Amino acid sequence: MVSSVVHAGFALLLAAGLLGDYYDRRALGVVLAIVVVPEADSFLGFVMPGAHRTVGHNLVLPVAAAALLYYDTRLRDRSALRERLADRWIAVAWIGLFVHAFAHVSLDWVHLEGVNVFWPLRDRFYALDGEVTLSTAEGFVQTFVDLRIDPETGNRVVDAGGGGTTETVHVNNPVEPRDPDRATEEPVERTFPIANAGWRLYLVGTGLFALAARKLQDRAPGEEGA
Repeated sequence: MVSSVVHAGFALLLAAGLLGDYYDRRALGVVLAIVVVPEADSFLGFVMPGAHRTVGHNLVLPVAAAALLYYDTRLRDRSALRERLADRWIAVAWIGLFVHAFAHVSLDWVHLEGVNVFWPLRDRFYALDGEVTLSTAEGFVQTFVDLRIDPETGNRVVDAGGGGTTETVHVNNPVEPRDPDRATEEPVERTFPIANAGWRLYLVGTGLFALAARKLQDRAPGEEGA
């Protein structure tokens, strides 16, 4: 699975580029919290089958939050948030939502069973799996979305990587390391992944590099020796 460390590494990279003048430790801490907290849906697995990669790993809730944020801060005559928060925190909230969608949900979308993208509107896991190629023999080829005609009905069938539902999909995690419906008497091994693939370690390293580079860039002239 993609670990919280990898999510945080990617989030650092995006935050370093997006926060701009709002970049400081507090803003960075808020963005990282927004990215990491959704992993808490692992604990809901005890009361809701398939909660992990569902409750905190969909695009419906971030879009709803963005719509409410836009309505309150851009459309209302009096913004409830602006009366309580400075403009910088409104900007940080927007950046946090963006980073959550790209550094967490989308990153898990391309791994294992994917994520329950449209939950709670639709209970179906989707995995972004395929390739796009330009071949001299076959021309442009993409396999992320399968478009075909059902030979029995003649209807067009679109398959965008749809899989099972919360009733049938269990993504192992440290809280629930195995499917409770397939539990055995063997000892349970709880693995807390950090970077179980080269590209993930690379992503973590790139995020840390961006963080260090941003810190050096923010130093005023003459502070290099400080």
